[in-house]
Amino acid sequence: MYRDDQRTVITLDAGGTNFVFGAMQANRFIIDPITLPSSADDLDRCMATMVEGFERVIAQLDHKPVAISFAFPGPADYANGIVGGFYLPNFPSFRDGVALGPFLEEKFGIPVYINNDADLYAYGEALAGALPEINERLEALGSAKRYHTLLGYTFGTGFGFGFVTKGELHTGDNSCIETFCLRHKHMPGVMVEDGVAVRAVKRVYREASGIDDPTLEPKDIFDIAEGKREGNQEAARKAFATLGEVAGDAMATAVTLIDGVIVIGGGITAAKKYIMPALLKELRSEMHSISGEAFDRVQMKVYDLDNAEEFEQFARGASRDLKVYGSDKVVTYDQQKRIGVMISHIGASTAISMGAYAYALNEIDKRN
Repeated sequence: MYRDDQRTVITLDAGGTNFVFGAMQANRFIIDPITLPSSADDLDRCMATMVEGFERVIAQLDHKPVAISFAFPGPADYANGIVGGFYLPNFPSFRDGVALGPFLEEKFGIPVYINNDADLYAYGEALAGALPEINERLEALGSAKRYHTLLGYTFGTGFGFGFVTKGELHTGDNSCIETFCLRHKHMPGVMVEDGVAVRAVKRVYREASGIDDPTLEPKDIFDIAEGKREGNQEAARKAFATLGEVAGDAMATAVTLIDGVIVIGGGITAAKKYIMPALLKELRSEMHSISGEAFDRVQMKVYDLDNAEEFEQFARGASRDLKVYGSDKVVTYDQQKRIGVMISHIGASTAISMGAYAYALNEIDKRN
């Protein structure tokens, strides 16, 4: 979607240390990124830097952009472009609330769209990443099954979530569709993010190994798991497997309510060989009624879409011919309810940018 669109949208990667400005057309960046210090602790400097960055992007274009679209940390009233009102760790100067969208619209005279990064990640995967890829592969294998709903998760400093149905991003009535605050499987009084984020991998490794080295990051722990770095290999593998188990528990709750394919992005997914078995096991686990009857935690059969053999089974389903009562007509009936899980093939950063681009164009098209 929009891969051939010639309209240009200005984007921003808003980090607490740096702002990275760009411009996208036809799902690709058309200028070299412009990086400026964000000055997140000084509102006046921060806003001035934002204006400077967008002006420098516009100066490099030979045509007028149709919108500005980017992700910004919440909490926020994204629909109205208002950010903050609470303490934001990466943007302390926004604690009183900033009408960022209206400010930029008045300054540049074009629509401004601000969203949560996980929402834009899910949107990018739904329109230009995992979802079209899955459906194209299903078509190539001769399957009539198509998917229209995607749950996008990001593993990183937090546990981000967004979902898209039939090309529409769902943001709720309060810009507050979140997964970080679900219950941790092993510690019900603790939020699930403490079992899935970067800090969780570091904590579990420290507890399982007895090694308290604050310099270790998930990449280092992955190298230990792979035997490429000295350390406790068993504890390193356990750190990622525990993340998968805790994340899978939260995903089982979400996918039961939403019913769609799941795509996961973020740097920690480099350790997918240790994460995914535990995550899939949790999604495929059983629950019981009080009477002792067992049933699947997720009512759909769950496939690993990065496994070629499982994808073929996913495409095949359980189709059979079914005669229409009272006639000679025959219809095809696929009685298997099924979903799949995969790791992002385009990467979280690319998906967020594509999501920002597509979101702006979709909103403009709806207005027209």
